[in-house]
Amino acid sequence: MGRLSPAFVEWLMGLPAGHVTDVPGLSRSAQLKALGNGVVPHQALAALRFLAPAVPPARTAA
Repeated sequence: MGRLSPAFVEWLMGLPAGHVTDVPGLSRSAQLKALGNGVVPHQALAALRFLAPAVPPARTAA
């Protein structure tokens, strides 16, 4: 059975190569933990696009 590669997880999440894997001093498990606790940028954008129309515009002080 193979091991999960942090570089593959970066790619899968749509992050630039080395975003986590090029950080000096991070072990493989620390890289996977950071990636696992991260947000997938494409999913965050989709959520913002879905939710933004539901937010009423801010009122300005007169």
